[in-house]
Amino acid sequence: MKRGRLPLTALRSFEAAGRLESFTLAADELFVSQAAISRQVRELEALLGTALFTRHHRKVRLSNEGARLLETLANAFDMIDARLEELRATKPVTLITVNAEPCFAGCWLVPHLADFQALHPQIDVSVESDSRLVEFRSDAAELAIRYSTTVSAWPRAQARHLCDITMVPAVSPEMARSGTAFKTPADLLGYTLLHEETRDVWARWFANAGLAPGAEAMRGPIFADGSLTLQAALRGHGVALVDTVLTRDDREAGRIVQLFDLSIPHGAYYLVAKNFDQLSPQAAALATWITGYFAGTSG
Repeated sequence: MKRGRLPLTALRSFEAAGRLESFTLAADELFVSQAAISRQVRELEALLGTALFTRHHRKVRLSNEGARLLETLANAFDMIDARLEELRATKPVTLITVNAEPCFAGCWLVPHLADFQALHPQIDVSVESDSRLVEFRSDAAELAIRYSTTVSAWPRAQARHLCDITMVPAVSPEMARSGTAFKTPADLLGYTLLHEETRDVWARWFANAGLAPGAEAMRGPIFADGSLTLQAALRGHGVALVDTVLTRDDREAGRIVQLFDLSIPHGAYYLVAKNFDQLSPQAAALATWITGYFAGTSG
């Protein structure tokens, strides 16, 4: 196929849809409609004479041919991105962008960022808060903080383990001083439980405590991430399972009270970059500062 006839728009739409395995997320990323992504993929499939996806109810999966094409496009786009970055390299970088999970951004990065800027006053940091994966392409973050319960590596990126997460029950100081004393894990069943994403984490904690509460006892509001759950707990809305690492300052300052030492593991945080050896000096300084902090810190 001649270069002048390459379906560049369709290829860009396919690459985003294949990488994200979602026409909807691809549409959000490219600021077009989901129908436009679907149409461009269908046109590309018609041009190639092969199916690039297998379609399921509300889900799409790459076919073998689609996976091969995605690998080629991802490498090509990365090469283009690298050359563009080389052309931009003559311009001094004073602002660096880090993309962080919302809970990590709100509970740790923002509260501690002043410490980094005191050490590096010449570096400005732009903080993006997004739970979606970062592709590290032009005008995007050089660094990302990712959380996972099962994954420790991501495609076309390098990852460094920062810390393991353990969850413990905690309440506001006012709640700790009022009502029935929290003497045993069973005492928690008389209070509103605050849940992060699902009720599964509390279920695992109670199981670890040797309890099997019924559905009625497990009721309570569900929040999208840990920072919202923490805010609800700080305001005395109930009992939350909190991350011992991200709430260390709050616990030491007495802003929130840990009830029991009984904890459960709940994944880990990772520092992620396209290539740590190719970071700008400013991003490398931020990476060193973050990893250094967690190397000497425990929950």
